[in-house]
Amino acid sequence: MSVLPVPDTTTRNNGSSAEAEAFHNFFESWLVEQNRYLEDLIYASKRYQDNSAPESTQDAELRPLVQRVVGHYEYYYRSKSRWAKSDVLVMLSPSWRSSLEEAFSWIGGWRPSMAFHLLYSKSGLQLEPKLGDLIRGMSSGDLGDLSASQMTQVNELQRKTIKEEKDITEKFAKHQETVADTSMVELSHVVSEMMMNDGDVSHELEEGRVESTLTPKEEGLEEILHKADDLRLRTLKGYVRYKLIINTHVGF
Repeated sequence: MSVLPVPDTTTRNNGSSAEAEAFHNFFESWLVEQNRYLEDLIYASKRYQDNSAPESTQDAELRPLVQRVVGHYEYYYRSKSRWAKSDVLVMLSPSWRSSLEEAFSWIGGWRPSMAFHLLYSKSGLQLEPKLGDLIRGMSSGDLGDLSASQMTQVNELQRKTIKEEKDITEKFAKHQETVADTSMVELSHVVSEMMMNDGDVSHELEEGRVESTLTPKEEGLEEILHKADDLRLRTLKGYVRYKLIINTHVGF
């Protein structure tokens, strides 16, 4: 498993460029391992689709592989949370993400509700060409096999996820509005004075005022990012609970 260097969290936004590059390198390494773990899991699951091995045998082999995948995701979000303490802005808008990824991102990552749209779209595609086999009682070995009970559970998970996602989005919007509060307006005047009076004896004092004003803003962003990442991870674990991770092969 990749080793993430621990950032210096005693100060914020110092050496942001170097820290962003270090996290980018960690992410690339983590992604290679993630793909390998998912491939191992999918390969093992496909072997059981072609034979009649007892469910206990399948579970004994697949469970550790699933746990390894989930543990790897948990490792990523723990690392991301630690890094956000050093520079939350980099985690919210990483420079290595493409313009397309940025356009569809939600608070520094993938939108949890999109996982359900993907599930329903893919299950529909897999179900349609195998309706005849299903009518004859034959298993398709993919999302077309989802039972009515499983779909009910997934729908309930989706409902809860959408509600939490909406709550976090509203909290994020309210925090964005604080950019126009009194403290930020005063800060703009302080920064303007600092630019006009560079080198003045009060320069250090004014820098302290800037930091004291911005720190709560960044801490608020860090809290919101943590909530968003927590929802992403719990959505993934919900997929595992209903045995969907293998068939959907979603890269979170």
